[in-house]
Amino acid sequence: MLLHLSTWLEVETYLEQSKGIILPIGSTEQHGPTGLIGTDAICAEAIAKGVGETTQALVAPTINVGMALHHTAFPGSISLKPSTLISLIRDYLTSLTKAGFTKFFFINGHGGNMATLKAAFSETYAVLAELNLPNADRVQCKLANWFMCGSVYQLAKELYGSQEGSHATPSEVALTQYVYPDAIKQAPLSAEVAAGYPIYGAVDFRRRYPDGRMGSNPALATPEHGQQFYERAVKELSQSYLEFLAQD
Repeated sequence: MLLHLSTWLEVETYLEQSKGIILPIGSTEQHGPTGLIGTDAICAEAIAKGVGETTQALVAPTINVGMALHHTAFPGSISLKPSTLISLIRDYLTSLTKAGFTKFFFINGHGGNMATLKAAFSETYAVLAELNLPNADRVQCKLANWFMCGSVYQLAKELYGSQEGSHATPSEVALTQYVYPDAIKQAPLSAEVAAGYPIYGAVDFRRRYPDGRMGSNPALATPEHGQQFYERAVKELSQSYLEFLAQD
């Protein structure tokens, strides 16, 4: 059940049965010469829809832009400042809490969002308490990074070994190929790929990682691999969501 394709009456009926909602969040940033700029949002959205179908959960519209300041030296990348993303998440959760939701399950596709999301959760708990909203003390947020699922990590290791890397990875590229087979890109990839440097500012990032990849070989990706990643992530995160709903 997708929130943006529902009516308020349908959402009101849903809330009689469940207080949980899934929020996919990603990023709009470069993913190397062959990775789609929307990769992180595409992956999060596809998996969130799958989890929603499996668990009969309501799925919110995808938050497509995240915290990706270090990628902004590459054309097409868009980023929110951490403070802006915190405010956005807080306002989302405040609105949904007012409606009656108390369980917020974020399916995340971008590692750069993780620290900011955790900070946003803490700020939101404090703000909701100050607003004295009904059930504010029952609000719980959970961060679920699809790329950190145990079954996903194991498959990536089996398929790609050390060539998985940590950005513009074959696993995430494969998932986008599965979701959008008509948007598969081809481009020359250097056999030499940078890895292991710390992340600072955008200009420094592009200097250290000139083609946008971080130790990865996305040429190994296939749509068939993407389907396997999708199915594993949906299965694991569906179980995680149901466990989250059941906890006090």
